[in-house]
Amino acid sequence: MTSVLITGSNRGLGLEWCRQYAQAGWQVFATCRYPDEADELARLADRYRAVRIHQLDVTNAGRIVALAEELRETPIDLLLNNAGVYTEKYLPLNAPLNYDDWAYTFQVNTMAPLRITKAFVESLARSEKRLVVAITSHMGSIAEIDSPGSYFYRSSKAALNAVMKGLSLELKPLNIGVLLLHPGWVGTRMGGTGAPLTPEESVRGMRKLIDKFTLADTGRFFRYNGTEIPW
Repeated sequence: MTSVLITGSNRGLGLEWCRQYAQAGWQVFATCRYPDEADELARLADRYRAVRIHQLDVTNAGRIVALAEELRETPIDLLLNNAGVYTEKYLPLNAPLNYDDWAYTFQVNTMAPLRITKAFVESLARSEKRLVVAITSHMGSIAEIDSPGSYFYRSSKAALNAVMKGLSLELKPLNIGVLLLHPGWVGTRMGGTGAPLTPEESVRGMRKLIDKFTLADTGRFFRYNGTEIPW
């Protein structure tokens, strides 16, 4: 059975990733910080026996290692680094900057995907698909910066893009691919109201890119609709 491990699975895009892959018959390892509070995810797991829920705080290095050890003998076809934060989204442009929030944003958005990927390299190498996906943002594209603000989020995603581009070169000799995806503006708690995309539409589009991925595409940066994004 093809398998996927997803971070940030309790709501929004993460929950939708779980739903669509469960419906497609995949083994889903769904992770989140507080499984006891993830009611929708629990209902999904009740409906699909192939959905397994695991506790994971992506900023907790010890827990990442423990989960990787727990699943050490399990091939992971797709590692989906989905968890992310946008701590300054609703702050006015002239608001004081909380540098602790900036550090936390980097822990979640930039450091965690690398730490998790490194921990699961052996499980990826045992699989058939061998693919790492990082959910990033066009806001991490320096070429597409067209307004001030969102400094924490933008810088963390630009750094994530640089990390994953480099990691793609490291993992290519192992035949493990890396794909960077921007989900678009989606109607989630992070995306807010007025977003033109539903989670279902965004994930469906990104899944098409995952389905057609080959190692020739490793390290590339795409929108959910397949258009490539400049760095």
